Amino acid sequence: MSYRSSAIASVDPDTSDATAIAHRLDFADHASEVPTHIHRKGQLILASYGAVTCIAAQNVWIVPPNSGIWIPGGVPHSARATANARVDYLFVESGASSLPDHCCALEITPMIRTMIDRLAAEPKDYLPDSHAARLARVMLDELADMPRQGLNLPVSEHTKIRTIADALTARPSDRSTVADWAQRVAMSERSLARLMVQETGLTFGRWRQQLHLVVALRELASGTSVQRVAAILGYESVNAFITMFRKAVGSTPSRYLPRLRTHSQKMTVAARQIAEKKTVGHLS
Repeated sequence: MSYRSSAIASVDPDTSDATAIAHRLDFADHASEVPTHIHRKGQLILASYGAVTCIAAQNVWIVPPNSGIWIPGGVPHSARATANARVDYLFVESGASSLPDHCCALEITPMIRTMIDRLAAEPKDYLPDSHAARLARVMLDELADMPRQGLNLPVSEHTKIRTIADALTARPSDRSTVADWAQRVAMSERSLARLMVQETGLTFGRWRQQLHLVVALRELASGTSVQRVAAILGYESVNAFITMFRKAVGSTPSRYLPRLRTHSQKMTVAARQIAEKKTVGHLS
């Protein structure tokens, strides 16, 4: 099996003083695991294809192709990408934007995607009065206005909650009740229910549903069929899964999937056009 380099080794954002720099990675060429690390610049993580799961600020975040995860500078984070993932990183200098001072999921428009692609084609040491600098300023203004999305799963370092989280992450089809889990972790049902809300801000039922959403988005973005995802999550019927998904994201998986495919196709065309323009520029 061939060795694939670490994504961290491919780019060090803190060597540049530019307001914002962009970088694209194809995880066919890099290890899927990105270990916990930290940098001065804030980071927006976007998947142009496939999906990425991040761990930051005591939350698990899913990055499907129509969203981005914002991680402020100085926040430790790690990531795992699906084998087919193509990921864009946008690194933003501290204080250079009105982006939040906490981790969050942002809706990403095709225009912002195209601007990030365009910035990735620019040198990382562009001048403050250059076209790239003006592009970066407009792009950051647009990003600050993007709606937030609920694509995160709160996690906890509490031993008992972590035990449950690890078990359900490994086997999301497990339909054990709060009473069942309370017996397994040697607590009363009431105490466990109270601890779950205290540690995650969600009831056990709501937390497990959010886990299912995170897993579903990751699997759908990886190309898994709706029927298979429903089975992975332990739903008795595909319709039950579709109902949960529609309530959570506002559309059915069948409508959501074409959006991902159309978006990926648009991004591929945009990347090809940028590459062609650069080639023409070199030849002229």
